Amino acid sequence: MTRDTALCERNVTDAFKDAFRAHPAGVAIITADGGSGPVGLTASSVSSVSAEPPILSFSLASTHGTAGVIAGAETVVVHLLGADNAALAALFARQGADRFGSTPTRTLPGGEPLLEEAPVALRCRIDGRIPVGSSILIAATVLEILPGGTDQEPLVYHNRTYHRLGGHSVLGQAGQIASGSGR
Repeated sequence: MTRDTALCERNVTDAFKDAFRAHPAGVAIITADGGSGPVGLTASSVSSVSAEPPILSFSLASTHGTAGVIAGAETVVVHLLGADNAALAALFARQGADRFGSTPTRTLPGGEPLLEEAPVALRCRIDGRIPVGSSILIAATVLEILPGGTDQEPLVYHNRTYHRLGGHSVLGQAGQIASGSGR
């Protein structure tokens, strides 16, 4: 690899990070119990894959520590967060934090930790683990939908900051925008 090639790859990597920093994403917390107690982390990579059967995906940047426990688990709980959960998202994103110490949690019959404050949680069975680049892509079938805390506006992560997505941000109905109404 030449110096120019390495520089070009680094510039592409930096530009890639900048591009996704500007692309908002929903925020979730993924929890599991690998046998040594509950673990959890904040993720902005959760995505719907299929409605029939219900399948979602998420990626993990590592297979070590908490991410490794989640990657190796048979089942996980994906908590889709609301705007009132920003502090919880920050807690589960912080390395070395006592994530479960003061967080209202209950244990599901399968052993998974459920965060009671999340507006909705999806109990999932991990069906696929695909190493991709420096990450691992997880595909999981939704086994159960668990309604949680209060109905909230969604929590969105954009440019390294949490945001509330609500009525103030509505641009119009999707059909109106797609058909060019208002132009």
